[in-house]
Amino acid sequence: MFKEFGQLAGLLQQLPKIKAEMERLQERLGQVVAEGDAGGGLVKVRANGKLEVLSYSISEDLLWQKDREFVEDLIRAATNQALDKARRQAAEETGKMAAGFGLPAGLGLPGFAS
Repeated sequence: MFKEFGQLAGLLQQLPKIKAEMERLQERLGQVVAEGDAGGGLVKVRANGKLEVLSYSISEDLLWQKDREFVEDLIRAATNQALDKARRQAAEETGKMAAGFGLPAGLGLPGFAS
């Protein structure tokens, strides 16, 4: 029991460092780029580690198909794939930061690697 209190006290002393590292982490997450694609590359979406869509491209061939539902499905699939990849990369970066402070991976918090 006292061991946990010691770890907590040590963590509290590191709060200024943790805050600074969290700010650097946010900058790094903005630079992480993941791409998703669907339909064999007919639709491509790029997202960053902050889970923001950066860009998308739709093949000219797809635009002429006049199948709105198909196009929407491909856009959704490519976007979800890009966001999933970005989420995993963000979790890796967050896990590295946590490990640097001796914290267990995951912590049960969103964005932390488990």
